[in-house]
Amino acid sequence: MVALRWSWNGLKKNLPFSADDKYSLIEPDHPILSVRRQCELIELNRGTYYYQPAKETPLNLILMRLLDEQYLKTPFYGYPKMTEYLRKQGYWVNPKRITRLMNLMGLQAVGPKRRMTRNEPDHKVYPYLLRNVPITRTNQVWSADITYVPMSHGFMYLIAILDWFSRYVLSWQISNTLDNIFCIQALEKALKHNQPEIFNTDQGVQFTSRNFTDHLESAGVKISMDGRGRVFDNIFIERLWRTVKYEDIYLKNYETVTELDQGLDHYFRFYNNERFHQSLDYRTPTQVYYDCQRATENG
Repeated sequence: MVALRWSWNGLKKNLPFSADDKYSLIEPDHPILSVRRQCELIELNRGTYYYQPAKETPLNLILMRLLDEQYLKTPFYGYPKMTEYLRKQGYWVNPKRITRLMNLMGLQAVGPKRRMTRNEPDHKVYPYLLRNVPITRTNQVWSADITYVPMSHGFMYLIAILDWFSRYVLSWQISNTLDNIFCIQALEKALKHNQPEIFNTDQGVQFTSRNFTDHLESAGVKISMDGRGRVFDNIFIERLWRTVKYEDIYLKNYETVTELDQGLDHYFRFYNNERFHQSLDYRTPTQVYYDCQRATENG
C-alpha cells in the first residue's frame, strides 16, 4: 500500500494537461483507491468523470439557450417579456413553459443576479457587509456565484470564486446538479490559494448550508450575503459570466462534459493570465492580484 501511494504521488507530479488524458488514468475497479480518491489524486473534477449533461427536449434546449443569451442583455425581463421575446423569434410558447425553464436555469427578473435556488428557511442568512465599503486590495472581498451553461445536448452548472479587487478567478467547478458538493469543492480549492477578509454570496441554499458556511467560519472569514433585490451586490462576477459565455461557451458549443471541463480550464487560464482588462489599466488579473499581494506583504 505504501508503494502504491508513492506511485500515485509520483504520477501527480507529472500529470497530463488535458481532461481526456486524466480520464484515461481512472481505474473504476481499482482494489484500493475509490474513483473519488483517484480523481482527487490526479486533480480531475469528479463531475467530469461521472456526470453527463442534464437533459431536456431538443426544443427546450433551444429555448433555454435563447433565454440565457437574452438574459445577459435584459436581466430585468421576467416570464411575460421573455415569453413575448421568444414568440417574436418564431416560437409559439406559453408562459407556463417559460416559467418552468427559467426556474430550472435559475433566472429571475430581480436585476442582473441569478438565484439558482431559494434559501431554505432553517439555514442562517448572514448580513450584507459591503454597503459603502471601498474595495482597495486583493483578498479583501471574494464572491461566488453559479450560472447555467448551455451545451449541444444538455446543460451544466458552473460556479466561480472571484477576487473583487483584481477580478482574479481563484477557482471554479462544474456540475449537472445544483447540490452544494461542487460549491464546497470550489471553496476548498480557493482557500488553498489564500483566504479573504469577507466572502460575499447570494442567499441560495448552496451558500447558506452549514457545510459551506462552516468552511468559511473555521478559516476566520466574515460572511456577507446579498440583500434580496439588490442589483449591484455581485456585479463583478455577473460581468465574468457575460465574458465567459460570449468569449468561450457560446462560441464553442461544447459536446461533452470532458470538452467543457478542458475548454473552461483553458479559458480561465487565458482570462487570468493573458486577457487585459480596461478597468485594471490594461493589466491582467494575475498581475494585479499578485502585485497587490506582494505590496501588502511588504508593508
